[in-house]
Amino acid sequence: MAQSRGRKPRSEPTFDIPEGSEPGRLDVRLSRNDRSAGGQRMSSGRSASKAPARKASGGRGGRRPPRRRSWLGRLIYAGVVLGIWAVIGLAGLIAYHASQLPPIDQLAVPKRPPNIAILASDGSLLANRGETGGRVVSIKELPPYLPRAFVAIEDRRFYDHFGIDPIGVARAIAQNLTRRGVAQGGSTLTQQLAKNLFLTPERSASRKIQEAILALWLEHKYTKDEILELYLNRVYFGAGAYGVEAAAQRYFGKPAKNVTLAEAAMLGGLVQAPSRLAPNRNLKAAQARAGQVLAAMEELGFAKGPDVKVALAQPARPASTRGGGSQNYVADLVMDVLDDFLPKFDEDIVVATTVDASMQAAGEKALTDELNAKGTRYNVAQGALVSMRPDGAIRALVGGRDYAQSQFNRATTARRQPGSAFKPFVYLAAVDRGLTPDTVRDDAPVRIGNWAPENYSHNYRGPVSLREALALSLNTVAVKLGQEVGPKAVVQTAQRLGIASPLQANGSIALGTSEVTPLELVGAYCAFANGGTGVIPYVIAGIKSATGKVLYKRGEGGLGRVIDPNAVGMMNAMMHDVFTMGTAKKADISGWELAGKTGTSQEFRDAWFVGYSATLVTGVWLGNDDGEPTKRASGGSLPVDIWKAYMTTALKGEKPVGLPGLNRWRAPRPEAQPERDSGPGGLIGALLGEPEQTASALPPRPVGRERGPSRDDRNFLEKLFGVGE
Repeated sequence: MAQSRGRKPRSEPTFDIPEGSEPGRLDVRLSRNDRSAGGQRMSSGRSASKAPARKASGGRGGRRPPRRRSWLGRLIYAGVVLGIWAVIGLAGLIAYHASQLPPIDQLAVPKRPPNIAILASDGSLLANRGETGGRVVSIKELPPYLPRAFVAIEDRRFYDHFGIDPIGVARAIAQNLTRRGVAQGGSTLTQQLAKNLFLTPERSASRKIQEAILALWLEHKYTKDEILELYLNRVYFGAGAYGVEAAAQRYFGKPAKNVTLAEAAMLGGLVQAPSRLAPNRNLKAAQARAGQVLAAMEELGFAKGPDVKVALAQPARPASTRGGGSQNYVADLVMDVLDDFLPKFDEDIVVATTVDASMQAAGEKALTDELNAKGTRYNVAQGALVSMRPDGAIRALVGGRDYAQSQFNRATTARRQPGSAFKPFVYLAAVDRGLTPDTVRDDAPVRIGNWAPENYSHNYRGPVSLREALALSLNTVAVKLGQEVGPKAVVQTAQRLGIASPLQANGSIALGTSEVTPLELVGAYCAFANGGTGVIPYVIAGIKSATGKVLYKRGEGGLGRVIDPNAVGMMNAMMHDVFTMGTAKKADISGWELAGKTGTSQEFRDAWFVGYSATLVTGVWLGNDDGEPTKRASGGSLPVDIWKAYMTTALKGEKPVGLPGLNRWRAPRPEAQPERDSGPGGLIGALLGEPEQTASALPPRPVGRERGPSRDDRNFLEKLFGVGE
């Protein structure tokens, strides 16, 4: 207690706000006792009594009020604060949208869907298939002005920016505001690539932020040339073409490495609006846009003035494809069968085919020219042509009049009645049972149940040889032969030669009432041309990867021997007479031994001709997709004309080769007038399930060669009505 009384009382500091002070500032004042006790401490070595007195007008304690901040200072201060908050908000926004993307360490450029390059036998490109429409090309393969065209019009500061170009964005905004024409957009090529690789095409602020983030990643991961190469192989050009190679093939019919400066400028301008600027749709707009590209290239030094003048004077034009490009029918066939040889692949592949590009063009021209000239008159809207070597290698395949208008492949898919073009299988079945070309059968009325088939002329020749009956396409003899050998034997013979379509074993099968495709019918005829070996038609010769690795190579294959060599000679002799005295006389080509058969289905719905040399087998079908009858178009009319036009070109320059076994069975050329092919006529429904003729009921094999009647033995009406087709 004594000590307590001896201590000085404790003084607490007071905090007074002097008048005139700014709100928020505190003036810490010490009490009298504190000033006396600790004044030395608080004055930093100076006596409190010696501190100079401050004068202040209108305020206590002598303190001068602070100066007020000017309006400009306040504005700057507010701007700085807002800027800081904006940066914080933007960072948060970027972080949020970045979180919606895969982790950076897991990002990778997605694989481009594989392209299938389909080549002709000479290595030229027939078509591209796949999601992209063209193969990947290296930037080193391209002429320098091609990638520069894209840089000039889409991103002129491409080699200077870091993926995002603020200057380019500002320039684009200024040009849009002044309406002086848009020479380039605000997005860089890197941003466009990021969108194509990773994002959807939606227009939103969120997507633009993600696009910018990904563009920065791409610039960090790849070089400028690598980014440009990725862009050129991914950008969309319209018409299903992704990448510059696909676009060059689609619009100019050439590889990208061969495009001219004018064509490069048109491709560069196309990506802005592929549907609106496609040269095959709006050539004027495409050329105007290409002019802008050329001006930009000249301004940036990417192209020389004289070259630009030439390009402007001779603007690019799209390549015209006659008939819509029948090579696409070949490409469709390749895609249909590709899985059988290469079920899985994840890289570009190259498919070598057996198709000859010049023969393909010749077949397309022959078909379209004839239909354009006579299709309306005969009410024929469609056709197909198939041509192959005797080993089954397809050399030309035209599946329709115009691929652009109809992609339905009539050569491989459409099943139609072959009419009399099916008769060789009937005659072969008869030859297999011992008959010869000189065997005589009676051309006379025949009735099977309720069906009474007739010849086209409605008259009959009486006894005729088989060679004459086939050459003149006599229906009655074919039906009688079918009954002799049995419908089932006819079906088995056709199937043995390669006919795969369902066949009805009834009496009308002899007149070709069961439907087949042009491809399988031509394939079956190959056995006659090659000496008796059955074939499986094929179009793929080999498959390689883009790097050249062999993935598939065709070996030997086929159905083996399906016709006895002696029977081959007899069939070739009889079908050779179709050219010498029968329904295909006008199809004869000088110097060549040819054979074949015309065919016309009932009510003239289908017209056929399949003919062959020892080196090439070709079939033609004409008709209407809906089965509407033609105006009497028969196998010996338009199909024969198309066949001859094509074969004359296809065989040009080849050395003629004789048909197997023909000379042994060749007959003198009697003067005969051909019978027109016709369908079976009458009712055929009652023929389903017609009983098969047994082998014991067949006539014995004749000895020696039998001769049919001479022309003088025929009556006047036969001569009058037996005109050629």
